[in-house]
Amino acid sequence: MPHRPIAALFAATLALAIPAPPTLATGAPPAAHCSAPVFREFDFWLGDWDTYRVDKAGHTPPGAASVARNQITATLGGCVLHEVYRRTDGYTGESFTIYDATRHLWHQSWVTNEGELLLAEGERQGKAIVLTGAVRDAQGTQLQRVSWTQQGDGVRETAVQSRDNGKTWTPLFDILFRPHRP
Repeated sequence: MPHRPIAALFAATLALAIPAPPTLATGAPPAAHCSAPVFREFDFWLGDWDTYRVDKAGHTPPGAASVARNQITATLGGCVLHEVYRRTDGYTGESFTIYDATRHLWHQSWVTNEGELLLAEGERQGKAIVLTGAVRDAQGTQLQRVSWTQQGDGVRETAVQSRDNGKTWTPLFDILFRPHRP
């Protein structure tokens, strides 16, 4: 039994020596590695959003129902945006988005409950963040170019696709995120 007090003392000392990591939720400052203004370029997407389809005229029909809930949070000291997207039909996806300072571009990894994977990269173009990546499916390779732009108190996300290595592009989706209303 003489080892029990020593073990307890060691465990208590170890717990004091390794503090819990700070998070943005506790008000801790962003990680020093991610404090430059370029890391905040995509912060307009942070939030708890209801998702609406946009018609060909660029509008959301009056009274349209939300098709998904999308929650974007900052994690890892503010260096990473974590997206959790849940559509009303059961389709779910998550992404991690980070600014890669060594290559001077944004990178996003998107995965879904249907086994999809999209790795997309790009940069700020004017007021938009524009990322391009490739998806492989039964028809071959599909390039996707996705852009996010702040629009009023919301964010508009549009995507186009190409099956001919970027020679021609066709619409894939056009959605608007508005602040979630409980």
